[in-house]
Amino acid sequence: MGKLTTHVLDTANGCPAAGMAVRLLGADGTLIKALRLNADGRADGPLLEGETLKPGRYRLVFELGAYFRARGEALPEPAFLDEVPLDFGIADASAHYHVPLLASPWSYSTYRGS
Repeated sequence: MGKLTTHVLDTANGCPAAGMAVRLLGADGTLIKALRLNADGRADGPLLEGETLKPGRYRLVFELGAYFRARGEALPEPAFLDEVPLDFGIADASAHYHVPLLASPWSYSTYRGS
């Protein structure tokens, strides 16, 4: 059964990004799910799985600016990175798509994980 998962690591502080807000949007911009990451920097369960996971384009939006402000980071206004959108495609609904984010107030990277 296919599923979509995510997690965020705060590379500036060397820890999971606990409490970061994340939104999953469909190709048309429709909100599919909004959540906060748990103490391990992960969603409590798959964002999509089984019948809800369909081939297509999706966007994850990670609220980096709000997360780092809540940690007490002194960010400029406007912050260099505020909301980070990641656009990706799901081609095989039977596969596991893991979309991790490694982030600091100044940079981020992603990859397709397992």
